[in-house]
Amino acid sequence: MNKTRILQAGLLLMAGLTTACSQTPSFTTSQPATDAAGVPRQLPPVEARSPNTNYQSAFPGQTRVPGMRTDFPFQVSILTERLESPWSVNSLPDGRLIVTQKAGSIAIVDSSGTVSPPITGFPPIESSGQGGLLDLALDSDFSSNRYLFFTFSEQLEQGSVTAVGRARLADDERSVEEAVVLYRAMPADGRAAHYGSRLSFDKSGNLLITTGERQSASTRVKAQSLDNGYGKVLRITREGQALADNPFVGQSDAMPEIYSYGHRNVQGMALHPETGDIWISEMGPRGGDELNRILPGKNYGWPVISYGIEYSGFKIGEGLTQKAGMEQPVYYWDPVLAPSGMTFYTSDSIPEWRGNLFIAGLAGQHIARIVLKSDRVVGEERLLDDENQRFRDVAQGADGAIYAVTDSGRLYRIGP
Repeated sequence: MNKTRILQAGLLLMAGLTTACSQTPSFTTSQPATDAAGVPRQLPPVEARSPNTNYQSAFPGQTRVPGMRTDFPFQVSILTERLESPWSVNSLPDGRLIVTQKAGSIAIVDSSGTVSPPITGFPPIESSGQGGLLDLALDSDFSSNRYLFFTFSEQLEQGSVTAVGRARLADDERSVEEAVVLYRAMPADGRAAHYGSRLSFDKSGNLLITTGERQSASTRVKAQSLDNGYGKVLRITREGQALADNPFVGQSDAMPEIYSYGHRNVQGMALHPETGDIWISEMGPRGGDELNRILPGKNYGWPVISYGIEYSGFKIGEGLTQKAGMEQPVYYWDPVLAPSGMTFYTSDSIPEWRGNLFIAGLAGQHIARIVLKSDRVVGEERLLDDENQRFRDVAQGADGAIYAVTDSGRLYRIGP
């Protein structure tokens, strides 16, 4: 059954008003977001908890920037709660939403919240632990060729890998056809964890894929080596081949698909709508989640440098946060957000959001709105932070709204 909640700023400010929803509504606009001159108001940082470490940031504004509040009276609706462990959400050209479900199917959801039967036909999926059918991206010519690109965890003889595939959505939308595996981030490993697995197209139409370092002391160090696919951003053609201008092509000890390295577990990626720059969100350990701007050939430090500590409380390695030749995060969170999928907002429907970055938070249980200026974070807002949901992915819809899926199976609409 479709369950919808409408949360409007003007209504919530009226005394004694209640909603038909079983949950207490939340809204974030208790005062204007800008002053009389139109300058954004700066509020206290949204994070008030004590950090896990006493590490000092490398530059002002690298963590705990001023808080922000949205002024526009947006609405929040729950379109459905019937999704099965959704991992990614994308907008189809006709405005419907296409969602991956971890066990190995996709679903299409219309504006009324009606969910299609499971759409199957993918290669065999290893769905234990953190594995499954994970991210999905539509071909730029999807309206004519109906091709989908997807990431998934694939079981091989030696263990599982992060894999990239392509398939065609059948005309009757009951299955996918012509499914092929284009790329595998080798080597295989026995742990069902830290697959990374976000997928995007760069501004030239090539595929960008993120991977994780498979979450063990023995595999995390591979993020610093160029002879494997762990803890990397990879760049390949739509046929699964390395690009000739990738930074390590021709280097004998390096995989030619590698674009950047030194990552822990990258579950968020989005291209800046104006510059085409690659931005990622990266899960840290206990503290030290990162937002990074990716440059070709750069080393992002894990596990040599980190603003987090081990879950046990011990320092990671030598306890370094900076080292020559390693990139600093643009921003970090401590305690963690556990950032997952993310998207830049490009619509004019909510003008103050235009150009902002929205990041789904798992452990943080909210959606982070990030305001950027000159590649630095200058403001942060928490949306839906009283919903008690692990937000897995966010995407902008054709209608100018933000759509978000949660691990519990909800699909939210946030917009005008």
